[in-house]
Amino acid sequence: MPIDPQRIGFRPLTTADLPLLAQWLETPHWRRWWGEPETELAQIRDMVEGRDTTEPYLFTLDGRDTGYIQLWRVADNRTPDLVADHPWLAELPAEAVGVDLSIGREEDLSRGIGTAALAAFVAQLRARGHQRIVIDPDADNGRACRAYEKAGFRPLAHLAGRTGGALIMEHVDSTQEIRP
Repeated sequence: MPIDPQRIGFRPLTTADLPLLAQWLETPHWRRWWGEPETELAQIRDMVEGRDTTEPYLFTLDGRDTGYIQLWRVADNRTPDLVADHPWLAELPAEAVGVDLSIGREEDLSRGIGTAALAAFVAQLRARGHQRIVIDPDADNGRACRAYEKAGFRPLAHLAGRTGGALIMEHVDSTQEIRP
């Protein structure tokens, strides 16, 4: 039975949460898809301290810290270095926002939590006026790709085969169709 997205809560990540993130970054299911824990934690600290425009959050299930989610802006990530490494960024609309999500504990994987958290987060983003919402999982991360599809994301066909190992997906609701 799917998890009701109303059981999911969000709170901005603070420096007090960094030790929890450090623990999660060291676990095998994070190490497989994320970079070096020290590097990732430094980037997240930059977000918390305002040196990066990405918005980091913890999400909760029934009040328990359950995972990490962040919101990034395509326009802010079109630097020459990032576009050189990820040319597909230049093909997304500047007003689009991206989302990244990870479940904290391995025992919480494959329980529908990621799908529920993403659905709840997307609803908040839509309420804030965001129309173009993308996510870029590793194409080999089948668990994540399936969860994102269940939350309403669909692959952007015009980018297929041109994004390295990433699968670029866009959220589609009943009033929106995928556009290049």
